[in-house]
Parts: sequence; C-alpha cells; structure tokens
Amino acid sequence: MLPQAGIDLSKGIIFQDQPSLTWIADPVTNRLRGYGDGWEAVRQAVEVILHVERYKWQIYTPNFGTDYDGLLGTDPGYAASELRRRLEDAFLPDNRTLGLEDFQWHFNGVSLTAAFTVRTVFGDVPGSMEVPIK
Repeated sequence: MLPQAGIDLSKGIIFQDQPSLTWIADPVTNRLRGYGDGWEAVRQAVEVILHVERYKWQIYTPNFGTDYDGLLGTDPGYAASELRRRLEDAFLPDNRTLGLEDFQWHFNGVSLTAAFTVRTVFGDVPGSMEVPIK
C-alpha cells in the first residue's frame, strides 16, 4: 500500500521499540509454558542465538545466530579470541543486548569452553558454550 499524499515527514519519524513478548519454552519438559516478556524473553533469545549456527538455516535471517564456521582445527588462543568477537557480533542485531562481559575460556582436550555474561536492558544474562576445535 502506498503512503497517502498528505503525510508530512518534516517533523521527523518516531521509532518505537516493540515488546519482547514471546512464547517461553521450559528447558526441563521441552514444552511451552506460556508467554514471557522482559528478562525471561531476552534470556531465551540469548540461548537461541548461541545454539543457532548463522547462515545454516533458512528459517532465520542471515543476521541471526552465531558463526562457528572456521573454528575447527585452529589454535585455542585464536579460537577463543575469534569466538568472543563472533559472539559480540551475534548479539549486535538485538537492540535488547548491550554487550558481552566477563568472557572466560579454557581449553579441555578437543573443545573450547567459554563462559560469559550478556548485558541486556533487562539485566545480565549468564551464558556458556562449548565449541569443538579439534
């Protein structure tokens, strides 16, 4: 539908954030337990972003998820620093996230385990993940 001819854009445009209301999945029972908003919704979004590999699933836009491609077989130090950069990039499109803090990692044989805190507008969300590198 085309805009009407009488719309005046000289006063600017007002952007409004949409509510983050979403279905919340219970991780124990694997069932939907109802709606959630605020911190609970962004906690679930962080979890989904961590578990969706970017560019692999057509159901998600190309700017959703985390890019793990190319970490397998790399030096642990490089993989840790690159993983941090990629995580920061993964949370950038979501305007509810403010950044990544307390990034800690350790290498245990064939995988890199990372723990961190995602700062959000609703409060901090703890996160962790394990990435195979060998």
